[in-house]
Amino acid sequence: MSTTTSTPTVLLVHGAFADASSWAGVVEELRGQGIPVRALPNPLRGLASDAAYVASAAAQVDGPVVLVGHSYGGAIITVAGAAENVVGLVYVAAYVPEQGESLGELQGRFPLSPLVANLDEWTYPVEGADPGVEVTIKPDAFPGIFAADVPAEVTEILAVSQRPLSASVFTEAAATAAWRTKPSWAVVADADQAINPDVQRFGAKRAGATVTELEGASHAVAVSRPKEVATVIQDAVRATA
Repeated sequence: MSTTTSTPTVLLVHGAFADASSWAGVVEELRGQGIPVRALPNPLRGLASDAAYVASAAAQVDGPVVLVGHSYGGAIITVAGAAENVVGLVYVAAYVPEQGESLGELQGRFPLSPLVANLDEWTYPVEGADPGVEVTIKPDAFPGIFAADVPAEVTEILAVSQRPLSASVFTEAAATAAWRTKPSWAVVADADQAINPDVQRFGAKRAGATVTELEGASHAVAVSRPKEVATVIQDAVRATA
């Protein structure tokens, strides 16, 4: 873990259908600025359990933490951000739920994105219970929905290396909303085909976040526009240091 410092440690939380390597460009930018950073593995098994994992990681950092969540990771940091040493939240093309609200309820306020009609369902074993259901994006639809502004040779690899998301996360209500007591920032990807940009705008506005909108950015904005995403994170770090 980090050593004690007045500069917040940035913990990056990836979303569905991705892994921690999706933050590689952002990590490089932040490290170049001398900002301590870790890209966490997200279990993708349930909002409460995933948030507990991230909150535990934050609590073990010596000093302040800025949590950054992409996509479903935004819901996680909304809950995990209640950890005492979390001083700021950054949402990247992300869900920003209210306390007691599920992701299904949040995105149901607006027209559904093309993602919803392009999911494959799978099952996975759950000890002592019926198998769980998880979803991935159909490989042929993945480039256009998830990463339209990323080179084709990269999206082909991303499409076949997706991390599945438990379908239960869409009906599980957020236990708390840390943005009510912590400052927040948001990057809106205005060409996002996975999360309707209006869902992103609504959540960010409701949270009182400082918003940066990136024109032409896909859902994979951290991959395609790492410098601009890192700049927003740097702003959050400076503001909370």
